[in-house]
Amino acid sequence: MAEISELSREDLLKLLEIYAKNWAAHDGCWFLAAEEKYGLETAMMLDAASWARFAPIEAERIKSAFGLQDGGGIPALEQALKLRMYALANRQEVVRIQEDALELRMIECRVQQARRRKGLQDFPCKQVSVIGFPAFARAIDPAIQTECLACPPDPVGAGYCRWRFTKKE
Repeated sequence: MAEISELSREDLLKLLEIYAKNWAAHDGCWFLAAEEKYGLETAMMLDAASWARFAPIEAERIKSAFGLQDGGGIPALEQALKLRMYALANRQEVVRIQEDALELRMIECRVQQARRRKGLQDFPCKQVSVIGFPAFARAIDPAIQTECLACPPDPVGAGYCRWRFTKKE
């Protein structure tokens, strides 16, 4: 097999997808290990603390790698959300709803799909996501505010989570 630097574009894209799925699987394995040892409440607290640290790091690396300006507002966030590792692990759409606002809509969520296949209730990820999404958005532009439109344990119907981001002047 070729070295990574020798892979074709098609194989590099395939590898990116594998990396994203592996990252999501590792996150899930870590969480399950924490839950087994410390219980759900403590695992959720640890997960939230982890996302509070990781989300801004991810945002800053995306900004740096793709030349997004500090304080780049909704256009910068729109691009950055599409470049997150999460965007490769789960199918999502980022929709501009106004000049100063956009929505992130999760079309497919690997975690929730797996739980639904097993007949389990949706994982209550809102407790962690209300930390991670705002931290990511604020790292792109501190003036961006994040609103949860739907995220388990909220009722989401057959869908998944939805978030609105607005820049207040």
